[in-house]
Amino acid sequence: MFSGGRSAASAQDFDAFVAARSPALRRLAVLLTGDNGHAEDAVQSALLAAWRRWDRISRLDNVDAYVRTVLLNTVRSARRRRTAEVFGGDPPEVPVGDRADTVVDRDAMWRALRRLPPKQRAVIVLRYYEDLTEAQTAAALGCHVGTVKRYTSRAFDTLRADAQLVTTSRTEARP
Repeated sequence: MFSGGRSAASAQDFDAFVAARSPALRRLAVLLTGDNGHAEDAVQSALLAAWRRWDRISRLDNVDAYVRTVLLNTVRSARRRRTAEVFGGDPPEVPVGDRADTVVDRDAMWRALRRLPPKQRAVIVLRYYEDLTEAQTAAALGCHVGTVKRYTSRAFDTLRADAQLVTTSRTEARP
């Protein structure tokens, strides 16, 4: 990494943070954007923003929460800039064997999550993938706890009514 006028210790501290947290940040970004390319761009932009303020950020109690919020804001602003987003193609071939049903379930859920509105998807990802509390999710999204509850409820209603998920679960329930 470049030093950018910062001390070697500060640069090493940032490098260590990036090495430790980049995979988790990338997974979060993929879940939020639904696209690997957009996710990588968002993580890079968020880390660059964090680097610019690293001397201040590194002194915070919860650096992860701050950088996660930067990533969420980066994804939101990138979404506003894009006029139309199309998720392309069919998923890769489904493996055969014991894990095939799990992959089919995961793929169906992934597609259903991508169909959720962005704010509902963000709430579901933060609450159940990142395992944040309602208060932490509200803080990360810059909204009230009641808003998080409302988006969670609406997202679950949408997922319960998703015909593709219902079809997948009914197909698998048959012997």
